[in-house]
Amino acid sequence: MNTPEQTWNTDLYRDRHSFVWQYGEALLDLLNPQPGERILDLGCGLGQLTAEVAKTGAIAQGIDADAAMIEQAREAFPELAFEVADARTFELSEPVDAVLSNAVLHWIPEAEQRAVAQRIWAALKPGGQLVLEMGGKGCVQSILDAILICRQHLGCGEPAAAPWYFPSVGAHASLLESCGFEVSLGALFDRPTPLEGETGLASWILMFAGRYLIDLPEAQQGVVIEEVADWLRSSMYREGAWIADYRRLRMAAVKQTVV
Repeated sequence: MNTPEQTWNTDLYRDRHSFVWQYGEALLDLLNPQPGERILDLGCGLGQLTAEVAKTGAIAQGIDADAAMIEQAREAFPELAFEVADARTFELSEPVDAVLSNAVLHWIPEAEQRAVAQRIWAALKPGGQLVLEMGGKGCVQSILDAILICRQHLGCGEPAAAPWYFPSVGAHASLLESCGFEVSLGALFDRPTPLEGETGLASWILMFAGRYLIDLPEAQQGVVIEEVADWLRSSMYREGAWIADYRRLRMAAVKQTVV
């Protein structure tokens, strides 16, 4: 999912951060896709989760705002439909039975979340299902705090990037309900996530949190990342691997016919 504040290295995403879509497989049990159902994967990335949905016999399609992601998804899964589209403005030619969204919505600023919810509502058939997982309140807080502390310690000042949207269960449920959904499930839970190898934390920061450093020269970015690693090593490096302090918000909701 590309936003004005975030661009993606698709090779790094595929090779070092496949856990993003692999964790998303757990959503399929909640989604329970049926043969012939039309299902939209919102923010599909490289298309792996879209393909898993299609294996159930559902008619799966994916959209993502990042053109490079969509290009690779089309190459990997040419039998599926993928389109470049933004979660805030997308429109479908016909409504779908369900919308699946994994690790996407937290990239969109809080002020634009209502527009996303409204677009999802419009894309669904009456009674259609929304299943989502995203970063929740407190997600990667230790890493973000360390970046801010180390920037200040090195005289780099505050980053210009807008913060991620990591809501509580109540905050996001209220938003969905105000847009015409009935929320049937809301859960916030810890998911300590291993990052691959000695350089796992540095790779993660470059992949996902680069916008917190983009205002700095490349050499200075490296200095900040090294200091962040030193700051966090005692609490987040265990048995040869970094463990990121992920927290996830998982929700299921149904489109109501009257808002």
